[in-house]
Amino acid sequence: MLKKIMLVILAILVIIQFIHPKKNQAEGPQANYIGNNYAVSAEVKSILEKACNDCHSNNTRYPWYAKIQPVHWWLDKHVKDGKKEVNFDEYSNRPPRYQYKKMKEVIEQVKEGEMPLNSYTWTHTDAKLTSSEKEALTGWAQAVLNDLKSRYPIDSLEIKKN
Repeated sequence: MLKKIMLVILAILVIIQFIHPKKNQAEGPQANYIGNNYAVSAEVKSILEKACNDCHSNNTRYPWYAKIQPVHWWLDKHVKDGKKEVNFDEYSNRPPRYQYKKMKEVIEQVKEGEMPLNSYTWTHTDAKLTSSEKEALTGWAQAVLNDLKSRYPIDSLEIKKN
């Protein structure tokens, strides 16, 4: 009986190797990329590429183990969840209030060490942010906030708390 169960499990593992979600890889420049509307220095761009864009853009760099199921499904869910939170390739296509809120969240989560996720930095050790990288990233996010505040009335950017 145990042998049959193990064979069924093995067969399922083999079969699912042929079922993969669509990869998160867009072609060409992204029209709504945040850098098209807000200055992104080379340093910040480098930080975004190594620590953020795999989950928060339309282009994910997939590691070798993404070819193994169910790992690819797990990665796909992380990417979808990350893009749902903020997608830097679609950022400029969103209303100013959304943009403002997301930049405030970037600052908070980077300062608190919540981003990038620990589960990401385990396998992407280069994504662990140094204190100077955190400062550069949060400084850039603050500059985006300041830019938004200079273009829109603050009451149109912040949600009023009752």
